[in-house]
Amino acid sequence: MKRTRRNHGATFKAQVALAAVKGDKAVAELAEHFHVHPTQITEWKQQLLTRAVDVFGGPKPPSEAPDLQTLHAKIGQLTLENDFLDGALTTAGLRSAKR
Repeated sequence: MKRTRRNHGATFKAQVALAAVKGDKAVAELAEHFHVHPTQITEWKQQLLTRAVDVFGGPKPPSEAPDLQTLHAKIGQLTLENDFLDGALTTAGLRSAKR
């Protein structure tokens, strides 16, 4: 009999991972108790351990937010190039003046 795929909430995952970190029971026992695969428990435990530093204000990964000044400059450059090419095509008669 095949099980249907289940999505577990963050609270449940944290509870299972903390139980695994605690080490009172074997992973196989936890898997049976929580009705999840032992590999999943090991993965959640590893995620908890690697991200625990974030809770206490550890170093944050570099921001993935783009630099707005650079993006605005690029937009300006592309707008200028488009206007130039539009004018060149119109002058060459390859594009009508009406748009």
